[in-house]
Amino acid sequence: MAKLTLGYSPCPNDTFIFDAMVHGKIDTEGLDFDLVLDDVEALNRRAFAGDIDITKLSYHAFAYLTDQYNLLDAGSALGNNCGPLLIARTPLTEAEILQGPIAIPGSMTTANFLLGLAYPEAKNKGEYLFSEIEDAVQSGAVVAGLIIHENRFTYQQKGLVRLLDLGEYWESTTGLPIPLGGIVVRKDLPVALQQTVNRVLRRSVEYAFAHPEDVMPYIRQHAQAMEDAVMQAHIDLYVTRYTVDLGAAGREAVRQMFRIARDKGIIPDYNESFFIN
Repeated sequence: MAKLTLGYSPCPNDTFIFDAMVHGKIDTEGLDFDLVLDDVEALNRRAFAGDIDITKLSYHAFAYLTDQYNLLDAGSALGNNCGPLLIARTPLTEAEILQGPIAIPGSMTTANFLLGLAYPEAKNKGEYLFSEIEDAVQSGAVVAGLIIHENRFTYQQKGLVRLLDLGEYWESTTGLPIPLGGIVVRKDLPVALQQTVNRVLRRSVEYAFAHPEDVMPYIRQHAQAMEDAVMQAHIDLYVTRYTVDLGAAGREAVRQMFRIARDKGIIPDYNESFFIN
């Protein structure tokens, strides 16, 4: 039996897709896992350290790690109308946005990557835990904040306004679905083992779609302060057909994101052979 370190976030979309494989509800083909649950930016940092076998990763961070990891076809958060939102207390001019400061959920998040595409001159940024960004905006500590995950469903309740939907910006610019995060596996693992991981994760995603009520207790366990309706909206937004399998369109969206980022100098050159074989 192969035992692998597996990292993902406690967010509903991740616990939804991983529940079946980590709790033996499907055939794991002999795989066993040591779990690491953490915020995606913490998982990004751990991947840079190279000490995790399989992990959720922001696509922005993955662009720097294509020599170390391959992208699985299963597990991605990639879709339409699901991008990060730039919010503020009141509407702002572009000059005010550029002046900042802007709260971001981590320098290596895909959210920050998209902010760099939309506002390349916005350099005055501060890193916050994603769940603390709304409060930073409300308190006036920052003029604007970049929100992800379930906060896109709650910011209006706090009297905040949307400045820009960065998902809409990406889709209107490229015509492609937006790649937010993916699941990667170490390149130095045997190819057959990488393929096994991909099969098992796909099976886990399919199980969750087929048995949504069966996976809900695990989701609730890690989202204790979240209402069921918000959890379900979160899952519906980030778990899509691309989560089962990227397919040709999903793969092209990732390739295009990396090409654009490289051409704009947002990321360095990268190993273009980064999909699982």
